[in-house]
Amino acid sequence: MQKFKLFVIVTFLLIKSIPLTAQSMAKLIDQQMKLANEQYKILAKNVPNDRMPKYLKDNIVQTSDTKWWCSGFFPGSLIYLYEYTKDQDIKKEIDKRLKLLEPEKHFKGNHDLGFMMYCSFGNAYRVFKDPKYKFTIDTAAMSLATRYNKDLKVIKSWEGGKLYKFPVIIDNMMNLELLLWAAEHGGNPYLKEIALEHTESTIKNHYRPDFSSYHVVDYNPNDGSIIKKVTHQGFSDESAWARGNAWGFYGFVTMYRFTKNKRYLDLALKMGDFMLNHKNLPKDKIPYWDFDSKDIPNTYRDASAGAIIASALLELGQYVNAQERKKYVKTAETIIRNLSSPAYFAQSGSNGGFLLMHSVGSLPHNSEVDSPLTYADYYYLEAMHRYRNWYL
Repeated sequence: MQKFKLFVIVTFLLIKSIPLTAQSMAKLIDQQMKLANEQYKILAKNVPNDRMPKYLKDNIVQTSDTKWWCSGFFPGSLIYLYEYTKDQDIKKEIDKRLKLLEPEKHFKGNHDLGFMMYCSFGNAYRVFKDPKYKFTIDTAAMSLATRYNKDLKVIKSWEGGKLYKFPVIIDNMMNLELLLWAAEHGGNPYLKEIALEHTESTIKNHYRPDFSSYHVVDYNPNDGSIIKKVTHQGFSDESAWARGNAWGFYGFVTMYRFTKNKRYLDLALKMGDFMLNHKNLPKDKIPYWDFDSKDIPNTYRDASAGAIIASALLELGQYVNAQERKKYVKTAETIIRNLSSPAYFAQSGSNGGFLLMHSVGSLPHNSEVDSPLTYADYYYLEAMHRYRNWYL
């Protein structure tokens, strides 16, 4: 009886010692993961077996083939959900969607192999340890490497058409993880060299003195000179397009993880501080679609940019001192809480099965405006996964 009383007292003291924030975040994450699990079963039913979800238009889920740059986010999100819930119906959906996506390991049509194959098969290998998933990752990394130009020292994003000669976009920073992981796990060391050289070119040519980023740098393939710098999906060429700046920030945090190059960490801190200290960042920390839009505050928020920033902040918190960690984790927590609120998180059974509302694909092209998007959901789930594993 005395041992039992002692157990009760110790248990009470342990529970009491857990910060209220951690307790409430644990409860929130548990609630949101379970809601998301059921919501994604609805989304799966709304997507044909040979397609991937894209966004919602007129309350109908729009889909893509597996060559669309977002094709890896749906299976990646399913894996985060299965990892938490162990729901076997979700596991069956994972297997089906990965089988559909797997042939794209040979795709060489643009730079998006990282989004397509690492967010999906990278997570699949991490969770399930199946050697066939590693083979897919390694093959995809070599496919991405074919887009590298050794003279320009950059990876070509897409074929330029009439607008560009050799376009390189800030989003490329997100795809370097595929190369670095493959090189670090027995792949060709050349893959790391490519990633490092691309990163150095990005630092030199994409970033402004205030640590905001251009979206596109167009190179002259003949001599390596820069033809122009533009912000294709932003308010103006000199504006800070929110999702692009989030991509770059996340990418440099990832580069530090693999290299431990303090210069990359210092740059990531400055990129993060540019966004977090921006005069136009709302109190709920969910950015407007562009930090410099002339219509602020009467313009669109971008939940996808918020989710990407939150996830990157949580990783950044692993590499800084205690005071900085507290600041970055607290901001990420604020973003997660607000994305989990009815202002952004869809009511159960609605939104076509997507989780988050109010993201922006490309406002200048009137594409996917104020819409749910697969990558918003993916980085939201990743942020909760990281918070739970690292800070609870």
